[in-house]
Amino acid sequence: MTMTTQKDIDDLPKNSANYTALTPLWFLKRAALVHPNRRSLVHGSVVFTWLQTYQRCCRLASALSRHSVGFGSTVAVIAPNIPAMYEAHFGVPMSGAVINAVNIRLNAPTIAFLLEHSSSAVIMVDQEYFKLAEEALKILKNKIQHNFKSPLLIVIKDESSECDPNNLKYALQKGAVEYDNFLESGDPEFEWKPPQDEWQSIALGYTSGTTSSPKGVVLHHRGAYLAATSNVVVWGIPEGAVYLWTLPMFHCNGWCFTWTLAAICGTNICLRQVTAKGVYSAIASLGVTHFCAAPVVLNTIVNAPPKDTILPLPRLVHVMTAGAAPPPPVLFKMSQNGFRVAHTYGLSETYGPSTICAWKPEWDNLPPETQAKLNARQGVPYTALEGLDVVDTQTMKPVPPNGTTVGEIVFRGNIVMKGYLKNPKANAEAFANGWFHSGDLAVKHPDGYIEIKDRSKDIIISGGENISSVEVENTLYQHPLISEVSVVARPDDKWGESPCAFVTLKEQDEKLDETKIAEDIMKFCRSKMPAYWVPKSVVFGPLPKTATGKVQKHLLRAKAKEMGPVKMSKL
Repeated sequence: MTMTTQKDIDDLPKNSANYTALTPLWFLKRAALVHPNRRSLVHGSVVFTWLQTYQRCCRLASALSRHSVGFGSTVAVIAPNIPAMYEAHFGVPMSGAVINAVNIRLNAPTIAFLLEHSSSAVIMVDQEYFKLAEEALKILKNKIQHNFKSPLLIVIKDESSECDPNNLKYALQKGAVEYDNFLESGDPEFEWKPPQDEWQSIALGYTSGTTSSPKGVVLHHRGAYLAATSNVVVWGIPEGAVYLWTLPMFHCNGWCFTWTLAAICGTNICLRQVTAKGVYSAIASLGVTHFCAAPVVLNTIVNAPPKDTILPLPRLVHVMTAGAAPPPPVLFKMSQNGFRVAHTYGLSETYGPSTICAWKPEWDNLPPETQAKLNARQGVPYTALEGLDVVDTQTMKPVPPNGTTVGEIVFRGNIVMKGYLKNPKANAEAFANGWFHSGDLAVKHPDGYIEIKDRSKDIIISGGENISSVEVENTLYQHPLISEVSVVARPDDKWGESPCAFVTLKEQDEKLDETKIAEDIMKFCRSKMPAYWVPKSVVFGPLPKTATGKVQKHLLRAKAKEMGPVKMSKL
């Protein structure tokens, strides 16, 4: 049998007129052309237009280029939702470099690890987090010693009332360059060049994985373009939407909405600190039409005291939620308050949300409680995601769509990451058998919609933030009184889940004051880890184990669930 090679109907080649690498950077240039005078960014009294934002991003790219920062470089940004963080999502890749948006809730040792692992050449840091960056660099310097080369430090000034001007003064005294002064050194007409290859990296983001160190997720220009445009399609977000930044831009690049907002020529409303009052106020006074938020924020919004709310809403407000499975009662209350919630699901490795519980018109006539239950499912693929399935972890065969057989969620397509930076072992595991393995366990319903039932790897999701139980356990094992420990998720009224530590002490003595020891353990944790990782509850006693000596975490999870939710969480 002779093999025949398949031929297209033509032999027409790609050329510079009919083919160019996909990148979301063009969205910004187009927004400046189409709506030069439309508001692009609002941050308190600071307002920019799309033309101004484009010019500022050109200046940033130009200034970075003059410091030899470009292709092959990484720029770390440690900042909340402020204009500079938004500008960095364009200005940094316009220079050819990669943006590493750092979670401001991390502690100095973790940030030191990220800065070293990513080889960040520049650190752009908000004035309120300068001392955190400084502490991280000290740790790094002590570790590397003679080989340490200090990154270019740029401090971002913020004159809003929440900020202390002394922090800016301190940063400038320490030799940091002020961000706006840095921009002044750049050219507003800078002729930036798009990537030659759309596989070129645009962003680096670190997961809170179960390994001893966070994994660096590398994303490419093509995926960022497709994810940003897919957001528009699946959510039906209109041109000129007014978007409130409740979701941190350091979470998967704001689920790629940083780039989406330029594509639709919308208006970005920055929010330094997320409060229910701030959200309602922005809706009432700034014309907000859309925002994204983890379920913990939705919970805050629906349970806000009357003095913090402005109801009824002046218009229908669209909300996208992801980061943890939203409880149906919260979805129900949001709907009652006049919000329309789109429920999505994804991971850092899939550019943020990549599945959506697509709403069907026939659900409109169902009872509200049934609607909320249907909408609590993780749903179907985004338009830019070619492959999504729930498979048997042993055979890799799809599970039957019966709503009961549990398998692992796997992804395949253009909005799956390039891979983990400098981590071939993790890449081999993640991409085994030609699929990206999420580690999340789910069922597939008869209508094809998927629903998460459990999370493998024991990740705790608190307020949309991933917490590795293994990392918390590793720290707790350093406590002098602890013999054994296992950390699981416990329901939490405010945060959805929070860490609960089951502890076996080295000395079993009835005279020991367990309340005092629990307080001491929490205090110990606060000195060693990010505040949101600290266990909110500590339970003493022997740990249940299998015959081979493995801790039976499922029994501990059941016990934590029986204890009921944590009622008051100060974090």
